[in-house]
Amino acid sequence: MSALLQQRLAWMRAEGVGATLKGIRRGIEKEGLRVGQNGRLSHAPHPQALGSTLTHSYITTDYAESLLEFITPALAEPEQVLEFLQDLHRFSYQHLGQEVVWNASMPCYLAGEQDIPIAQYGRSNIGQMKSIYRQGLAYRYGKIMQTIAGIHYNMSLPQEFWPVYQRMTGMEGSLQEVQSAGYFSLIRNFRRHFWLLLYLFGASPAVSSSFLARNAFGLDELGGQTLVAPNGTSLRMSDIGYSNNAQSSLNICYNKLSTYVESLQHAVRTPYPAYSHIGTKVDGEYRQLNTNILQIENEYYSEIRPKRTTRAGEKPLQALASRGVEYVEVRCLDINPFMPVGIDAAQMRFLDAFLVFCLLSSDEDIGRLECERLAYNRKLVVREGRNPQLRLVEEEGMVSVANAGQRLLDQVMQVAQLLDEHQGGSAYMNAVVAESAKLIQPELTPSAQVLAGIELEGDYASWALKISSQQREALLAQPLDAEREALFMAESQASLQAQAEQEAKDELSLDEFLQAYFR
Repeated sequence: MSALLQQRLAWMRAEGVGATLKGIRRGIEKEGLRVGQNGRLSHAPHPQALGSTLTHSYITTDYAESLLEFITPALAEPEQVLEFLQDLHRFSYQHLGQEVVWNASMPCYLAGEQDIPIAQYGRSNIGQMKSIYRQGLAYRYGKIMQTIAGIHYNMSLPQEFWPVYQRMTGMEGSLQEVQSAGYFSLIRNFRRHFWLLLYLFGASPAVSSSFLARNAFGLDELGGQTLVAPNGTSLRMSDIGYSNNAQSSLNICYNKLSTYVESLQHAVRTPYPAYSHIGTKVDGEYRQLNTNILQIENEYYSEIRPKRTTRAGEKPLQALASRGVEYVEVRCLDINPFMPVGIDAAQMRFLDAFLVFCLLSSDEDIGRLECERLAYNRKLVVREGRNPQLRLVEEEGMVSVANAGQRLLDQVMQVAQLLDEHQGGSAYMNAVVAESAKLIQPELTPSAQVLAGIELEGDYASWALKISSQQREALLAQPLDAEREALFMAESQASLQAQAEQEAKDELSLDEFLQAYFR
């Protein structure tokens, strides 16, 4: 165990302040394609009974009109988050007819770019802006990449923890500055170690052959309709997923808040030649919001983001710069097809312990050479993570995945023990112990189990439809609580009214609105 982590855990116990971690809150954003009984992408519009995708608090769409996104509030217990997420699925299924929510990260069979309808958000300026942004993504990266789904895990530490953190680290400055610095320390260490999450929870080692126009990534063919990485963990996080040439040139700095904001602001203000050739508004139709490296901040693809809740009319970077980091958003998690909503409470507890470990284990910045080494290890794990011969490049030399992973889990276990001391029971430690078995037996990983299922079924799309349909039935077998159903119905109705009011109050033209927004 690192000396600093050991020192900090000992200090927290000696000072009797471990209980300040008890108030961790977490929430989930989970995506899922709507598909028909034939496993093909739905072309039906978002059901009105599910409310407005522009203003609904819990149910919206991501890139495509058929790509649902379920959003839970930040809650105190993992089981509460899980129940809320399950209820969102149950409520939605009441209004989806025979459609199935695709419970896997890599998409269903796709009949080309024209098969994917871009999400629509109504006639308001902000609604049209959201659709134009997605149109820009289509021109920049293609529509097919945008059908990949995942789970975003949002976690915040309780406010009473941050004065403790300041005393423990001796950090100077306001509490807001200390909190932001702490979260950025967490983010840096997450980037050092998140390869372990790809190994433990990656569940996308295969994809429908319709996803790739040509197999230029060296994937193996399985039965003519499926491409697989035999030892892969998460193709979603590989080069066939969210990556692009423009962003690869960015040097987003995670060493402190000010440099992070400055480097992202540079990206949203700097034109990119290839995007300039696309044009912004051509023949009276918008193709993208602008020709910059990033149209808006959210276009930057990253495994973790610092976040701050925005106020009306406020941009994400403005919120971060003015009020600091409020929570982190983990974005590297695949949907686990073997779980009804892609994740369970044990995984959430593991993530909590892992993130606290990242916060407490080091304060060191990441230099250029280390950044290159981390990127190299990530590529190894997503494509060859279950290969017993694989070695990661560590500072001290080449290390096996099993040894490097166990070294990390030993440290995460120490954090889990502290969390359990104040929560009661052993739920956090049990969650860590359960994951350690995957290092010794790679066949226990979700990615290995997915491949085994596909091989039995014959192809990826058929297997994923079958298991998604089974999860649909499992969710519908448990009726939705009447109080929760009333909450969702009221939110749906209120969101439709809020969208109508937004559309009625717009005074600027769309051109004027966009000019003002990017001024």
